[in-house]
Amino acid sequence: MSSIPGLFAAGECAAGINGANRLGGNSLSDLLVFGKRAGRYAAEFAKNNGPASINEQSLQSTATAALEPFERGPSAENPYLVQHNLQETMQNLVGIVRIESEMQQALQEIDQLRARAERAGIAGNREYNNGWHTSIDIQNMIVVSEAITRAALLRKESRGAQFREDFPDKESEWGKYNIVIRQGDGGGMLVEKRPLEPMPDELTAVVKEMK
Repeated sequence: MSSIPGLFAAGECAAGINGANRLGGNSLSDLLVFGKRAGRYAAEFAKNNGPASINEQSLQSTATAALEPFERGPSAENPYLVQHNLQETMQNLVGIVRIESEMQQALQEIDQLRARAERAGIAGNREYNNGWHTSIDIQNMIVVSEAITRAALLRKESRGAQFREDFPDKESEWGKYNIVIRQGDGGGMLVEKRPLEPMPDELTAVVKEMK
């Protein structure tokens, strides 16, 4: 699995903010509140820790990997086709109505698509090359798709946007946990239940008031 710093943390943050509430209007308040927080704490971190050091070897390997699609020639996979196949897999097997057997099948197909994505190739140059962008983007799309599928498999209940046909009821016990996904030491994806922090008194009061 590719190393993508912060990806899992961002996904966890989004789930923790909105939970079962998926209204589109949430995005504006999220941008205002968490944009301000991100900027403030980034500035504090920079001030307290000084200039960052750059690992030149890591930088060069990342640049080399990014340019590899140009070197794969006419037998390379079409990145647009890989992206389309990934979309079909997620729509058909991890869609609105979910069931364990289909999601297990999705994981197998995601593994196959990951291998194809690593063989994706494009022609042309770097300027305004959407095929190049897609060949890079699908790496992240595959990671996110796997994370969604593994989290949905672990949560054996229906809640909010998660509807399990094989577990159609909401279970109060699951309301005590977040599902956290992180990258393990060996590069694999680790999925675990993490107990929720106690709700602050002021939020508890608001919940009781709003019933």
